Amino acid sequence: DYELCEEWGHFYPVPREDLISLHREHLLHLLEMGDMEKALQLLQRIDDPGICLAISEQCLDQHPNLAASHFLADYLTAHFYASLTAARRNEIQALYIGSKVLLTLPELSRVNYFHLSSRPLLMLEQLLMNMKVDWVAVAVQTLHQLLTGQEVVFTVEDIDNLLSRYAEKALKFPFALKEKKS
Repeated sequence: DYELCEEWGHFYPVPREDLISLHREHLLHLLEMGDMEKALQLLQRIDDPGICLAISEQCLDQHPNLAASHFLADYLTAHFYASLTAARRNEIQALYIGSKVLLTLPELSRVNYFHLSSRPLLMLEQLLMNMKVDWVAVAVQTLHQLLTGQEVVFTVEDIDNLLSRYAEKALKFPFALKEKKS
């Protein structure tokens, strides 16, 4: 049905908002089905970059599943980086990084941290508080790779400071040790 509507739009004038709505719903449908290749083809078929940007941003703002969010954040960063405001650019990059970190977690646990996908440092802190040390190790390694040469809201030093703070808390003892008298 989406493709029929798209063909109809080539033969008859369709208002811009209706065209955006059609493509947005079609893109969300493809992403929910997990067909990233057809989603990319759809975005490439759209001639007007303004419409393509609007569709991609609106889809991302509807908080689709993890793979779709990652795809959209990657697409927006790759194709519209210069067109985005600095705040929006940082938001999308944080979502891209957070979704990449989420993809390193075991599949069944991702749902517990999905709400933190746009806040990777907070996700890392939550993993530390939940004592998921093995997951933290993989997440930190992924973050170090992603942050190399990137302009984002946080840095490798912020990650190291967070890890240091929790390492220090782990070494604090809530009681005083008493010496045994012999």
